[in-house]
Amino acid sequence: MKTQGQKSSENQLGTWYMYNGSHKISEKYALKTMAHFRYFELASAFQQEIYRLGINYTFTPSTNITFGVSYATGDIAYDTSSINLYESRFYEDLNLKSNWNKFTIKHRFRFEQRFIHRDLNTNQFQNWLRYDLNINYPISNLWSAYLFNEIFLNLNSAQTFVQNWTGAGFLYKWNNNIKLKMGYFQIKSPTTVLKRIQLGIILNTKFTKKQ
Repeated sequence: MKTQGQKSSENQLGTWYMYNGSHKISEKYALKTMAHFRYFELASAFQQEIYRLGINYTFTPSTNITFGVSYATGDIAYDTSSINLYESRFYEDLNLKSNWNKFTIKHRFRFEQRFIHRDLNTNQFQNWLRYDLNINYPISNLWSAYLFNEIFLNLNSAQTFVQNWTGAGFLYKWNNNIKLKMGYFQIKSPTTVLKRIQLGIILNTKFTKKQ
């Protein structure tokens, strides 16, 4: 018989495999795409997969907004059987960017409307507010380092604070369209601290006509 807490999600080093894309379709508009596959362990013990699609509008080089939808499914428990959780979301982003010496500083304010299907009899609607601070520093023409911190608030809960993500990593410029991402971060909630590796690819394309 397994002792309770013998195999805890807090004791595992999980991994997120990530794709993020930005596809410029005109001078002001771009499509934002994303797919993440998240595991409690290196490549097993499924935790969540999430897909996101948005339309981005640029006001200035330092200010843009995104409106989009996302769909996520996840296993709400580690190392035990559970009913999967399904979510559909609408989201709205305000993105701000500034430069200080060689540092690039980005702020993202995200408002989410989450439609959560917990089981056959339980459906919930929640409004979430997220704030992400991201700092990037170029090491060379090909390498850069990043730091980030993101706070999650559930506006429909008496306990508003949900999570805080804090991490760091490196970006490698493969070519003008592709970057590779590798990092480490911690997910802190009121009851747990989870450790995660990030392995990702970032794709940037342009479909605008050259003048």
